[in-house]
Amino acid sequence: MIKTNSPTNVKPRRKFAETFKRESVSHWLASGKSASVIAAELGILPNRLYAWQHRFAPADAGGKAMAGAKPGSATELQTQLAAAQREIRHLTEQRDILKKTLGILSEPSPNVMPGSRR
Repeated sequence: MIKTNSPTNVKPRRKFAETFKRESVSHWLASGKSASVIAAELGILPNRLYAWQHRFAPADAGGKAMAGAKPGSATELQTQLAAAQREIRHLTEQRDILKKTLGILSEPSPNVMPGSRR
C-alpha cells in the first residue's frame, strides 16, 4: 500500500490583480466599516486587507505626509493641535521628574561626614 503526500482538499492559490487590491483598500478605508466586514463582502480574509493596506494605502497625515502638503480641515487641524499639546504636557512632566531626580541624586547624604567619600 502506497500513500501519497498530496492532500485531497487543497484549494488552488488565488491571485489578485493590483487594481483589485488598491480598490479593496480604498473601499475599506472610505467605508468606515471593519476589515472583517469588507473582507466578507469581497470573499477574502481580513488579514489580506491589512497586508494590502500596508502595501498600497497612501501615507497618512500623521507626520509621514509630504512637507508641502495642503493643510486639512479645521477639525483635523484642531485634533492634531490637541494631540501635540498633550504630548508637550507629557514630555514637560517627564523632564521635570528627571530634573527633580537629578537634584535628589546629586545632594550629599546627610549622614556622610564632610571630606569623606561616599
